[in-house]
Amino acid sequence: MKIRKSVLLSGMFALSGLFTAGFAQSDVDKRVEELLSKMTLEEKLGQMNQVSFFAVDDKAIAQYSDDDMDAFLVRMGIAGGQGQKKPSEMSKQEKIDLIKAEADKMLDSNITGPVRNGKIGSLLNVTDAEMVNKMQKAALEDSRLGIPLIIGRDVIHGFKTIFPIPLGQAASFDPQLVEDGARVAAVEARSTGVTWTFAPMLDISRDARWGRIAESLGEDPYLGGVLGAAMVRGFQGNGNLNDPGSVAACVKHFIGYGAAEGGRDYNSTNIPPHLMRNVYLRPFHEAIKAGAATLMTSFNDNDGIPASGNGYILKNILRDEWKFDGFVVSDWNSVGEMIAHGYAKDDRQAAELSANAGLDMEMVTGSYMKYLPELIKEGIVSMETVDNAVRNILRIKFRMGLFENPYVDTKKASVLYADDHLKAARQAAIESAILLKNDNNTLPLSEAKKIAVIGPMADAPHDQMGTWVFDGDKNYTVTPVGALKGEYKHIDYVYEPALGYSRDKNTANFEKAKQAAASADVAVVFLGEEAILSGEAHSLSNINLIGVQSDLLKAVKSAGKPVVLVIMSGRPLTIERDLPYADAVLFNFHPGTMGGPAIFDLLFGKANPSGKLPVTFVREVGQIPMYYNHNSTGRPAPEKVMTLDQIELEAGQTSLGNTSFYLDSGKDPLFPFGYGLSYTTFEYSDITLSSPSIPMNGTLTVKVTLKNTGKVDGAEVAQLYIQDIVGSVIRPVKELKGFQRVALKAGEAKTIEFSLTTNDLAFYGRDLVEKAEKGDFNVWVGGNSNASLRSTFSVTE
Repeated sequence: MKIRKSVLLSGMFALSGLFTAGFAQSDVDKRVEELLSKMTLEEKLGQMNQVSFFAVDDKAIAQYSDDDMDAFLVRMGIAGGQGQKKPSEMSKQEKIDLIKAEADKMLDSNITGPVRNGKIGSLLNVTDAEMVNKMQKAALEDSRLGIPLIIGRDVIHGFKTIFPIPLGQAASFDPQLVEDGARVAAVEARSTGVTWTFAPMLDISRDARWGRIAESLGEDPYLGGVLGAAMVRGFQGNGNLNDPGSVAACVKHFIGYGAAEGGRDYNSTNIPPHLMRNVYLRPFHEAIKAGAATLMTSFNDNDGIPASGNGYILKNILRDEWKFDGFVVSDWNSVGEMIAHGYAKDDRQAAELSANAGLDMEMVTGSYMKYLPELIKEGIVSMETVDNAVRNILRIKFRMGLFENPYVDTKKASVLYADDHLKAARQAAIESAILLKNDNNTLPLSEAKKIAVIGPMADAPHDQMGTWVFDGDKNYTVTPVGALKGEYKHIDYVYEPALGYSRDKNTANFEKAKQAAASADVAVVFLGEEAILSGEAHSLSNINLIGVQSDLLKAVKSAGKPVVLVIMSGRPLTIERDLPYADAVLFNFHPGTMGGPAIFDLLFGKANPSGKLPVTFVREVGQIPMYYNHNSTGRPAPEKVMTLDQIELEAGQTSLGNTSFYLDSGKDPLFPFGYGLSYTTFEYSDITLSSPSIPMNGTLTVKVTLKNTGKVDGAEVAQLYIQDIVGSVIRPVKELKGFQRVALKAGEAKTIEFSLTTNDLAFYGRDLVEKAEKGDFNVWVGGNSNASLRSTFSVTE
C-alpha cells in the first residue's frame, strides 16, 4: 500500500503507532436487535470506535534516508544494542526488512488484534484491497460475532479520476453531472475496499477567505441542497446501498462550520436560530431526505456549544424532526478538542458530553473505549444511549450488505481511470468553467493561430487536481501543456511558464514571457493558486492572485497581443485589478484530472462555456461577507452611490447619502452570484404567471421565453428568484428557487416553465415554525441573481 511520506514519518518514525488517538427495513431491524442482544459492552463500544490505519510497505520505507532508518532502528531497540548489529553494519535491504517486520508487529498489536477482539468498528484510510480483505477477515472470521468493518476515506471529488473541486461542480448548476461524478468516485473507491466517504460537504460558504470553501457547493442553500442530494444519490447508488459499486455518504459538517469568524478555519460561529433554520440547515435536510446514510459533526462551536456535544442539533433536529436513522460520526478528534474549547475538562467528560448528545461514532479520539465503561457504571451515561448508537451503526452496515459482501474481488479488472470515467471528468470540467469576460469576441480562438502559453498553472499536474485529493495520481493529470502535446498537438504554440509555481516571486523570466507573447497571435496566461493554498486549515486574509502573478499578466499584456487569462483556483479571487490586462477571462475552480483538454475544448470553441458562479465574487476582501441573498436594511443603497472623490474637502459631517454601502468599493460585487457568459447571447422575455395569486398549498406556474440571440449554439442556466416582500421576520432581497440548464441552437427560442408551490415559499418565521405566509411576492427569471425580468404574485389564505 502506498502512503505519503509525511504519514509514514508521523505514524511510525515519530512512534505514534499505526493509528491515532439491502434488505427490507423490518428485516434489518430484526437482525440489528438479534446481534445487539449478543454483544458485550466492550464489543458495543468497539462499534463506536473508529481508528486511523496506516500500513507500510518496502517501497514506502525505502523513501527514507539512511539516517532516518538508523534512528528508527535504534529508537525501537532493534539495532545498535548489545549483541545487535549497528545500523552502519547493515545493508539498506536489511534495514527495510527489519522496519517492515516491526511495522507488522505494530499493525497486529494496534489494529488487527483489536479488530479480532471486536474493539474497532471502522477503519480510516485503508485503500489497499488486499489489506482491506485482511482486516475484514479478522473482523468477520476471527472475531466472536463476525461484524464487518466500515472502511472510511475522504473521497471528496473523485478517488483516482479527479473531478473539479465541489465548488467547481456547483458552477455547473447540473445535478445530473454532480451525481455522475459522485458515482464514478464511488465505483473507483469501492473497487479498493473503501465503503464510506466523508462527502458531500454542505456548509454554506459566504467567505472566500475560508480555505474549505473549495469543498463546498457555494453560498446558496437551495443550490447546495439540490446538488448535495444529487451527490448523495451518486455515492449511494440512488438508494441502493448494498450495490457493490456504492459507498455510504456522510454529509458534513453539522452545523455552521462555513460561518467561521473571519474565515479562519475551526473558528467560532454565532448563527442565530432563524438564520440557522432558514439558511445553514436547509442543504443538510435535503441530503438527509435523499437518504444520506451518515452525518459528521463539525469542529466549531456555535453560540458557545461545540457541535460534537450539542444534543439539540443531534437529537431534537436530526433525530426527532428529520427522523434520521443513520449514524453520526465526529470529525477527526473533535470530541477531544472540546477540551481546548473549554467545554470539557478532560477526555472523560468529553466522552460523556458527546455520548449523551447523541454522537454515535468517535473518530480517532479513543475516549469512548476508555471512559464509557466507568461512566455507564456510575449512571452518568445510560446503557440505552450506547445501545441506540450501536443500533444506528449496525443498521447502516446491514443496509450496505457488508455482512454478505465484505471482501474485495482482487481478480476483477481495474476500473480506475476507465475511459468513461475520464470522459465524465472532462465534461464536468467543461461545464464547471465560467467565462467572466470576453471583450471583442476574443474567444473562441482559431486553431490556425499561434498561441503563447504562459504561466505557472499551465503545466501543474498536482495542483490542477485541487485540494483534498489523497488518491489521485498526478501522472494521469492532463494539463493544458499536456493537451497541447497530445490531442491538440496540431496547435502551433510556444510555452514559457515564467514562474515555477504560483507563489514564486522570481521575475527573471518575465522578459521571456513577453517575447513569447510577441511571437504569437494571442497569449493564454494560466494563473491561479496551488492546491495547498485552499482546503482545510488553509485560510487566507488576502485573496488576490498570489505573489507576482498580476505583474506577470501586466508584462504579457505589454507585448501588445490579445491576452486570455485562464485561472485555476480553489476559491473566488479578488481579480478586479487584473481585468484590464486581459481581453478574456475563463475561471476554473481547480478542474481535476482532465482539466487541460477541457479548457482547450472551451478556448477553441469545441464547447461553449455555460458555468455560473455559485458564489459572489467581491471587488476586494474588505467587502466580505457579501452574498446575494442578504436581508435588506432600513436604508438600502440606491442604484448609484456616492464615491470618495465626490466628497468635498472639509465637508460638514453628514451621513453622506443615508444608505448602506462602502465609500471606497461601493455597494456591488465584482460579479454576482449566478453570473457567467457564453460565446452566444441569451434574451429573456414574456414572463407570464398562471395566476396573480395562489392559495395556501397552491401551485404557481411561471413561464418565460428564452432565446439564443447569437450565432452559435449554447446552453444557458435559467434561474428563478423570488422575494417575500413582507414577512414576520425580514426576508432576503432575493432567493434562488429554481434553475434549468437549457440548450438552444443559434436563433432558437423556447418557452421554459417553473413551478412554485407555497411549500417552496415556506420559511421559519417569528415563531420558528416553518410555513408560508400570505402576502405579496416578486419573482424574477434571468441569467444571474441580478435578473431584471420581473413579475408579481400574492399568496392568500
